[in-house]
Amino acid sequence: MNAFEEHFTYEPVGADPGPEVGHPGMTIAFVGNPNCGKTTLFNAYTGSNLKTANWPGVTVEGKEGSARFEGYEVRLVDLPGTYSLTSYTMEEEVARNYVLSGDADVIIDVVDASSLERSLYLTLQLLALGKPVVVALNMMDVVAKRGMEIDVHRLSETLGAPVIPVSARRREGLQPLLHAAYHHRGVAHDPIQHFHPVDDGMAEKHAENVMVYSRDLEGRIDAVQAAFEGRYPDVANPRWYATKLLEGDVAVRRDYPLDVPELEEDLEERFIAERYDFISGVVAECVFNRERRAEATDRADRVLTSRVWSIPVFLLIMAAVFGLTFVLGDAVKDVFQTWLDLFNGWVADGLAALGASEAVVSLVCDGAISGVGTVLTFLPNIFILFCALAFLEDSGYMSRVAYVMDGIMGALGLSGRAFIPMILGFGCTVPAIMSSRTLESMRDRRRVMLVTPFMSCSARLPIYVLLSGMFFGQWAGLAAFSMYVLGIVVALLVLLVLKVMDHATDDEGGMLLIELPEYKMPDAYTVWVYVKDKVLDYLERAGTVIFAASVIMWVLLNFGATGYVGENVDGSFAAVVGRAIAPALAPFGSGDWRLAAALLAGISAKEVVVSSLSVLFGVSGTAVGTAALHDALLGIGFGPANALAFMTFCLLYVPCIATIATIRSESGSSRYALFAVVFQLAVAWAVAWLVFLVAGPLLG
Repeated sequence: MNAFEEHFTYEPVGADPGPEVGHPGMTIAFVGNPNCGKTTLFNAYTGSNLKTANWPGVTVEGKEGSARFEGYEVRLVDLPGTYSLTSYTMEEEVARNYVLSGDADVIIDVVDASSLERSLYLTLQLLALGKPVVVALNMMDVVAKRGMEIDVHRLSETLGAPVIPVSARRREGLQPLLHAAYHHRGVAHDPIQHFHPVDDGMAEKHAENVMVYSRDLEGRIDAVQAAFEGRYPDVANPRWYATKLLEGDVAVRRDYPLDVPELEEDLEERFIAERYDFISGVVAECVFNRERRAEATDRADRVLTSRVWSIPVFLLIMAAVFGLTFVLGDAVKDVFQTWLDLFNGWVADGLAALGASEAVVSLVCDGAISGVGTVLTFLPNIFILFCALAFLEDSGYMSRVAYVMDGIMGALGLSGRAFIPMILGFGCTVPAIMSSRTLESMRDRRRVMLVTPFMSCSARLPIYVLLSGMFFGQWAGLAAFSMYVLGIVVALLVLLVLKVMDHATDDEGGMLLIELPEYKMPDAYTVWVYVKDKVLDYLERAGTVIFAASVIMWVLLNFGATGYVGENVDGSFAAVVGRAIAPALAPFGSGDWRLAAALLAGISAKEVVVSSLSVLFGVSGTAVGTAALHDALLGIGFGPANALAFMTFCLLYVPCIATIATIRSESGSSRYALFAVVFQLAVAWAVAWLVFLVAGPLLG
């Protein structure tokens, strides 16, 4: 199995729809930078409903779909977003391996027309492969808004490839692009008209190649190419491989070892510099009115990406988000609670009228409805939080956060790219850990996997809403927000300790290459898709995992060695398990067996902690944030300091089962997954104890 087969698989479109050559079974691969609109364009053809984001790493695996062209079906493949074809990361390797495999008849290079300097770097590399390439000049609507103009015809002449203006968001230019792709199949490039003068003695090179380097580099390419052709005569496009060998490409040097003097020096920086010089000339000749672009973005970035203000502003923005989550969410939550209490009462009365036993009534009302209903009451808070995060993501701000954190992560032996999974962890830890594939080494990936669960995922929010609302009153939003800050601080401290223990240097993290797109008003549809998917996932969990956990918790609470115990919870299985765990939790004020049992149940899904508390403390209905549960907790000596320490433990302790399984899969080691669980549990206990120790005298 080759590298491509390991990372990327697909199924063929189906049977031949017709005899015409080129239509049936034709495959078009979509390649482009992250945030260039590649997946949006792919969705416009296929109708797929895929998630897009303002940072690299969300689309890690390729997607496949199909489209109709002149009555025939065409296979479309959406490759991972990548900035280059150098195999630094898994996503770059997947994209490059597929392009090199030759399975695509045509490559559509999706280019952000508003940022040609960045986008054309990948374009040059694709053209250098000698593959049929069509350039999709996307985001032309943004170009027009900025007052810019692009000479599309001249750009096509310069690159020697068709350039088709499109707007993926507005569904404009789709048919011309597909038409160009079909008719360009099998054509490497057209005659090229370079913007720069042809050097003496290099006319032939300029006629054959899009990118021609300085005399020194071209001489080295010729020497390595000659040696390569002698050693590997059956490999197509030896010039491309010669260039990659001179750049020090790890994968190419591994697969095609060559012993020539020219390879003793790593020339990657020189190749990069000359490519960008070429691109600058292309842009200067083909793009006009560039002085008007992104003025507002530049002004905003002076503050939002500055060394002094960037982090305080980030913290203020997140604090405002959580303040909004509580103010608006709680107002709607009260209505939800009233409705669910009424529904619970109707069900109880109905079951009693039908002659149902006490156990059945308790199972349905106290176990299922109270457990699931408790979690559902937090849906307004969850909805508002997801809307805010989607707004920040689609506006272009969240990519700035990764950029700002590059310096801090570099001091910890990682690049700012490593902070991206941590940001994603605020939504769900599972895709966050999967996005660690963007990192270059397994060492870095495992470190990120270890600390990403410390980021407070959305499943923990109901716990904060419940306990903060009960014990901190008007400061509830601040108390909940402190958990998010604490998670980041703990993650960074752990990374610092790991770096010191590993004797890592500050430059081991590598270079962060990430787009800082222009700030824009978020697209309503994109925000809606993001929020809808998250809310539906939340409801699905409520109806499956949380429902099952609530029922199991009810069984453990109402049954013991003697059978059904009813209100005698001290004789239940839950009490036995909880009492065994409780002593370990006593140092941070959570030594009651019911709290211990709720934490144990929370390993299935963190929302279950809330539903379990309502069941374990015998709170009827769904009013978990009211006096019923509050009084029950006060009765066991559980006050504000206890609540803060308990929330801290919930933030940092063992992640959900799905996350543990993902760590096992992504690390390739069950032993490492077990180590991560034990390590996170130890960190959670230590930090919760410190919080309780400090907060006790202050909060009482």
